[in-house]
Amino acid sequence: MYLLLVEDDLNLGNALHKLLRAQFNVDWVRNLAAARSRFAAADYDVVLLDLGLPDGDGVQWLEALRAEGCQTPVLIVSARDQLDDRVKGLDTGADDYLVKPFEPEELLARIRALLRRSAGTAQPRFTVGALSYAPDTQQFCLDERPLSLSPQERGILAVLVQAGEKPVSRERLLQQLYGLGEGVDSNTLEVRIHALRRQIGKDRIETVRGIGYRLVAL
Repeated sequence: MYLLLVEDDLNLGNALHKLLRAQFNVDWVRNLAAARSRFAAADYDVVLLDLGLPDGDGVQWLEALRAEGCQTPVLIVSARDQLDDRVKGLDTGADDYLVKPFEPEELLARIRALLRRSAGTAQPRFTVGALSYAPDTQQFCLDERPLSLSPQERGILAVLVQAGEKPVSRERLLQQLYGLGEGVDSNTLEVRIHALRRQIGKDRIETVRGIGYRLVAL
């Protein structure tokens, strides 16, 4: 999954980036101008938003996003711990609010909860037919048998399984592979899809002409 981390503190940003990169594709920016630019160019699954940023307040950007109809889940991560701040953040459109300092496990659990909510499920595992995915352990199973996948294959399959049987565009899958600002080799996507089909069965990943791919419940 693809996350945008907006955090101006260098040490905390480095620590969070390292933590999140172990499970997600992450873009880290340190001010609102960069956040706006990145957000306009990519399709993020979750935004982690600090509030006190060098060029403005994260709440103001969040308010603008919601006014534009943006539905992307936003988790505020801030040192502002007063009740008024938390209420204002949630009422402005944040999906969750986490006060610094916090334990890494709690941050990861809250992100997983947002991803489940975004996918329209409260279940801890995503399932499409005989294929299942447990985000907390990053484990995929087919007919309850664990699959051994490369990091890129896991990233692609996580996006597909969390979409259910809905099509996922090639652009979104390429962003999962490369993020922004890196060389894009669309042939690599075909290679990874081919490898996944060998593992889970070619009929479970359907090519949707002109769009991308979708999982089929078998």
